[in-house]
Amino acid sequence: MTLISLTESPFRHSPIHPSVHVAGGDGPYGNTYAALAQVDLSPARRKRVLLKPNIGRVAPPEAGITTHPQVVAAAIDAFREAGADVAVGESPILGVKTEEAFDAAGITLIAHERDCLLIDMDARRFVEVPVPDGVAINSLKVCPEVLEYDLVVSLPVMKMHMHTGVTLALKNMKGCLWRRSKVDLHMLPPVEGHDEKPIDIAIADMSSVLRPHLSIIDGTVGMEGLGPSAGQAKPLGVIVVSADAFAADAIACKLMGTAAEDIPHLRIGAQRGYGVIDLDSISVTPDGWHDWSSPFAPPPENLSIEFPNIKVLDKNSCSACQSTLFLFLKHYGNRLFDCFPSDTSVCIAIGKGNEEVPEGTLCIGNCTALHRGNGIFIPGCPPVSSQILTAISGKPSVDSKDGHIVTSDIAVGGAPSI
Repeated sequence: MTLISLTESPFRHSPIHPSVHVAGGDGPYGNTYAALAQVDLSPARRKRVLLKPNIGRVAPPEAGITTHPQVVAAAIDAFREAGADVAVGESPILGVKTEEAFDAAGITLIAHERDCLLIDMDARRFVEVPVPDGVAINSLKVCPEVLEYDLVVSLPVMKMHMHTGVTLALKNMKGCLWRRSKVDLHMLPPVEGHDEKPIDIAIADMSSVLRPHLSIIDGTVGMEGLGPSAGQAKPLGVIVVSADAFAADAIACKLMGTAAEDIPHLRIGAQRGYGVIDLDSISVTPDGWHDWSSPFAPPPENLSIEFPNIKVLDKNSCSACQSTLFLFLKHYGNRLFDCFPSDTSVCIAIGKGNEEVPEGTLCIGNCTALHRGNGIFIPGCPPVSSQILTAISGKPSVDSKDGHIVTSDIAVGGAPSI
């Protein structure tokens, strides 16, 4: 199999002065359809189009975590009217079943109504794709459908991100990476001669070979603060569309109250010539698009997790485990002390960088498996809240936020039976 061009878009007419279209005030379907109406979609005629939304987690549309189903619906309809054969595909975070994520996000329903194919992009073996200009990485494990379809469209949610500043059209392409290989980008060593975090350099590297042909950024309900999943929902009611993913991300950043130049992976990629983030070089319609802007609360500069009598050992963890732990402690932190002695502090470990942990540590996620003999080990990448609740209580638990019921024997000094 050979890599088709995922760096040049047939919808892009000027590599120097890209166009971006913003729409608001007419709901997710109407806004998406209106923005796409400003783009000549005729190059999609008789082509196979893969829509890649952000359905990486099990969450409802109103949570600001996943792409709104009506945005996906409008994209399906618009491309079909242009004569394309359309499918929707996703490779969610490890531990999430694609079918469950599609169901929770409302994507299954709108796809069935339109007899549109839904694809679990993790079902088949990956294709190794070289990254000739990579600095932090030199190859990627890519889901095969990404290379087989003629056109790939990125449909991210407008979100802040605890590690990368924002997650928009370009970073959404990380969901085209096969299974656990997505996590690998969080585990890279520092890059000699570069001050930026390895993950930021790796995302820029990725964009050298995986850029969407069209970007549809869903700002219906975004997320501020601790995105991609532990922040607060932020209704904005806008859609941003462009054939230049960098330009789309730059305008989305402006709407969110930040600057693309302050987002390392966007700055690095633009400096390499992969796209345009200079607002003066971008043509945006309509003229009053600024009126839809509303600042998003940024991620906190200090991502340490601080709860009374709880010590978190976080070494080289990814955003998936951090988000899981933030949400778990936010909702269930007090319940920890029903299962541990009240006169001691609870120690929790996440990430693969902890060389040692104290006896009795709650070790969360596969990266802490080395220490399973020192306390309670909860496997997963990441485990969901119900698994953590079950492991510490020894009783079947259900978490309404992840919808799982898990049974277990308490597993001190070993993994729970889940």
